[in-house]
Formats: sequence, C-alpha cells, structure tokens
Amino acid sequence: MIRQNYGVHDIDVEKLKGYSFELGPIRPPSEGGSYSLLLRATRNCSWNRCNFCRGLSFGKQKLQLRTVEEVKRDIDTIEAISSEIKAISWQLGYGGRINGNVGAAIIQASPDLDTNQSFVVVFNWLYFGAKTVFIQDADSLIMRTGDLIEIVKYLKQTFPTIDRVTSYARMKTVFRKSLEELKELNKAGLSRLHCGMESGDDELLLYIDKGVTSEEQIEAGRKAKEAGYELSLYIMPDLGGRERSEQHARNTARVLNMINPDFVRMRPFVPRKGTPMYEEYQRGELRLSSPHERLREIKTLIELLDFTGSVCFDHMLNSWYREDHRLLFKQDYDGYKFPEEKKLLLELIELGLQTDESIHVHAKEFVNLPHL
Repeated sequence: MIRQNYGVHDIDVEKLKGYSFELGPIRPPSEGGSYSLLLRATRNCSWNRCNFCRGLSFGKQKLQLRTVEEVKRDIDTIEAISSEIKAISWQLGYGGRINGNVGAAIIQASPDLDTNQSFVVVFNWLYFGAKTVFIQDADSLIMRTGDLIEIVKYLKQTFPTIDRVTSYARMKTVFRKSLEELKELNKAGLSRLHCGMESGDDELLLYIDKGVTSEEQIEAGRKAKEAGYELSLYIMPDLGGRERSEQHARNTARVLNMINPDFVRMRPFVPRKGTPMYEEYQRGELRLSSPHERLREIKTLIELLDFTGSVCFDHMLNSWYREDHRLLFKQDYDGYKFPEEKKLLLELIELGLQTDESIHVHAKEFVNLPHL
C-alpha cells in the first residue's frame, strides 16, 4: 500500500509522460528482461544474410549507425526519467528507493505510463538495482571503436551503479577488431559480448551464409577472452538437419574447446516462415531431426566439450521433458558449470532419451509461431 499521508493527487507525473528514448527489438533473454536497461546504438544487423533469419521483418532492415550525440541524448533522457522516479519516491516517503509502491502510485496517477516502454524499461531497471545495460541492436561493435568507447564512458559516468555493459557482436566483427581496440572498449566498461556462433562446422557455416569461418571464430573468441570480456556464444542444435548432425556437433565442440567461452547457450533451430531455410524445409530438402535425434546431437557435443564455462538452455525452444512432464533442463541464465556438472548434464540427456519421444515437443510445432 502507498503510505497514507501521501495521496496520488500529490504526485507530479507530467514530466514522465513527456520523456521517451529509442528502443530496438533485438536483445538476448539473459540481458533484456526487467533487469537490464536497453540502450540503442545501432539499428538492425550488419550482415542480414544468414539463411535462417534473412527474410524476417528485422532481417529486411538495413544497418543504421546512430550518432554518438543521438545515443548521448537518450542517456540524458534515461537520467531524466530516473531522476523523476526517484523524486516521486522521496515525495512518497521512500527516500529515493524504488519499490512496488512507487510504481503503483505512478501508474495510479497516470495509467497510460503502464504502456510507455521508455518509462517501464527505466523503472524496472531501477527496481532491480540499475546494474546491467545491454547495448542494442545486433552488432554494436560495428561502430567506430572511438564512438562506442565514448558512448560507454558517458553511460557509466551518468550511472555509477552500472557494473556490467553488454552487447551483441558478430564473430566476424570481433575478428576484424584489433586486440588493442577490444581492450580499449573493455577498459571503457564494455564487459560481456554475446555472439551468434551457431556452428563450428565450415560446411554448415557456408551453407547458412554466416560470413565467417571456424578459424576466424576461434581467433575472434580468443581475442575477446584475452581482451577481458565475458563471452556468451549461441549454438543452434539441428541447424544442419539430420544429414549434417554429426559433423555439426563434433566441429562445434572443437571450436568451443579452442575458445573456452564463459557461456554456451543452446538455441535449437526452427525454420522461420519467409527465410530461405524455411523454403528448403517446405520443399523437403531440409529434414528436421526428431526430439531424440536432437538430444543425441547435443549429447555428442557435450561429451566432446572440454572447457570451463557453462552450458545454458535458457530458451523455450529447449523443450524436452521428463516422464512427469517437467522440463528436462533448467532454463536459467547460469546453466550447467563445466567440468563440475558435465556428468549431471549427460545423465539428464540420457533421461530425456529414455523418455517417450511423444512427450517432447517436435521442432515442427514451433515453425509457424509468430514469436520465439
């Protein structure tokens, strides 16, 4: 309940209603939720040619680089929203602390703010401590290094509570950056990179038109680690279908072992309507594996993994179940730590393989879903 000696009529929310900053659609689940502030430095993807997403709405848009001044203005707007929310907290008697009562009072005073994404993102970020920021969209490192350094420094100067700044980056973009550039960015405050590796198999990388080779991935990953970043790599089980399953698993494990990333995040492949790979799937040229076949591919990968990071199943597409219909894998952002939990993960995979396959969800059931 809001403290009784303060009424909603005492709260001035007019300034909050007038603030907005640009937000993009692209972000990883582990960074985007309620915990992280979203700050858009680029629009869309620098490549836009991967056959599993080319043709989707965001895959049709050309890369646009926002100026340093534009992004700084957004940071200033975020600071203004933060100050207004904290001022209301003081007015309500909470001493600047951001809690549910403060949010309830603001929404009671102006219900429209409940659908104002700029307000919602900043309020949630403050509520959870204002610790983490994700720089959007799909490849922020494509910016000039000096420009991105200026943005990150300004962000951290404006919000001293920040302890992690993260971004998506193409492996090829990281490969092209010098080690010194990567170190300078890390020193400025960029601390974690999320990269869609997808596979470590060169034949498959060429097939999906990823624009990078396995050796370039290895060099990029090693440089990122040497420069001081936490590295989160995304892998797509079944990306090559049944025919390329074995080579996909084995060669991906080889590349991951050479890089030793902090996180390996599983994103099982689903052909999305409008993409070249969806058309192949529709023509019967791309055969998706069954749930058990996908698990066996992951088993091969896990057996060969020899690294000190974590394997994560933090997405709904990891839809394998136990006989009692509970999820087979935990779907948190921290995953299973290697080598300590490798045996446990292999045991879970065996449990999934022993479970009636009809209990698991087949990838084809996700194909026509509008959002994943």
